[in-house]
Amino acid sequence: MPMIRLTVPTGSLTEEGRTTIQRDLAAVLLRWEGAPDTAFFRAQAWSYLTELPEGAQTTAEDDAPRFLVEVTVPQGALSERRKAGLVQDATKTVLTAAGLAQDDALRVWVLVHEQPDGTWGAGGSVFWYADLAALAQKGGKTDA
Repeated sequence: MPMIRLTVPTGSLTEEGRTTIQRDLAAVLLRWEGAPDTAFFRAQAWSYLTELPEGAQTTAEDDAPRFLVEVTVPQGALSERRKAGLVQDATKTVLTAAGLAQDDALRVWVLVHEQPDGTWGAGGSVFWYADLAALAQKGGKTDA
């Protein structure tokens, strides 16, 4: 089950962008992961927005806001093509939410963290990638 976290300086998103960015990024992640568009899978795609206080982010060059998107997925969930699509779409989504142009794309970094199989747990149980893939094939419906 995927997680996505966006870290931004406070005030760097537009008003509308701040209200939509979390669900927009979760949708991008689910689409590239190939998960079914069901309530079950949408509920498992956790999205966090971390806003840094003023002055907490800078570079050696300037104080222009930078955006860090961290994605955590089970290892094997994203092919190289899917990772590339995810990075491209997440970048566009953040730029839109910040009211920035494509020229500012290098201010958005996307890090994909792949969680090794057998190290992802939820509900008191370890989830294996094969089990998650089978669940996705059934559209999120369990046999219970």
